[in-house]
Formats: sequence, structure tokens, C-alpha cells
Amino acid sequence: MTEEAQPRQRGYDRDESVDTRLDRNYSELLQELRISETGVQVLFGFLLAISFQQRFAEIDDFEKAVFVTTLLCCALSIGLLVAPVAYHRVVFRRGLKDKLVQAASGFVIAGTTFMLLAIIGSVLLILDFAIGRVFGVVTASILMALFLALWVALPLTAVRRARRSEPLDTAPPLS
Repeated sequence: MTEEAQPRQRGYDRDESVDTRLDRNYSELLQELRISETGVQVLFGFLLAISFQQRFAEIDDFEKAVFVTTLLCCALSIGLLVAPVAYHRVVFRRGLKDKLVQAASGFVIAGTTFMLLAIIGSVLLILDFAIGRVFGVVTASILMALFLALWVALPLTAVRRARRSEPLDTAPPLS
């Protein structure tokens, strides 16, 4: 099927070729990564630094478990958020941009998930140590709910609403 004959995606009204769309999608994804990668790398550095502080020896078993879990989530997030760059390097100039964009999108979703867990774990760790366990758990739980609402529920709600407002003749088949 030629690019001109390919059907347009639902809700997609740009007049661009498939290759141009893939290039734009990958470029937009890289812009998102610049923000996410920097944040999670700073958090990782912070976690590494606090482990060498003298007071770190005072943390209890719960705080150690939260620290280790948070550090691992942060490391996994970095690995997943950098994966699109490594993937690109391997598939560069091999006509696999569609596979790259699809894989990179999955890496970013997974990396963002681990970043969320690392942020919540960091908040829990610091608040538990500085103020108390109950305050730390409650605050981390509220932040988790807020982040899930902003990062997952709100976008999915927009997708559902857009699908409901779609004209019947452009809706995909139900099968």
C-alpha cells in the first residue's frame, strides 16, 4: 500500500506522509524524554548521595527497604528512558522507524511508571525519616493518587471523550 493510499488514523487530520509523521512522532518523544531523563537522573544522584551521609546509618529496616526499592525504580526508569536512544542507534538507517517509535513509546511509558514509583518512594523515605511514618505514608499516598490522576486518568478520560464525540462514519469497526 502506498503512502498516499494509506488510511488516516482516527482523529488524525495532518497532511503529511507516513515517514514525516514517524519523524515528527519520534522528535516529540525525544522532547518528552529530555524532561523525564533529567529529572530522574537528578533524583538518582540524590539517592546515591544520601546513602553516603552519616545519618543514613540511622535508618530503620522499613526505610532501608523503601530506599533500595526507590533506588532500583530510579535505575530502571533511567534504563527505560534511555532505551529509545540505544534502540535508535541499532536500527538507524534500516527502515525501521515505525518499530522504533512503537518500541520507544512503550519504553517511555514503562520508564515513566518507574519514575513515578521512584518519586513516591523518595517522598516517603524523606518524610518518614524527617517527620514520621504516618505523615510520610499519607503524603506519599496522596501524591500517588494525584500523579495517577494527572498522568493516567486525565489523559484516558480525554481519549474516551474524544472517542464518544467521533462521528459514526469514522469510528473503527467493532470487530
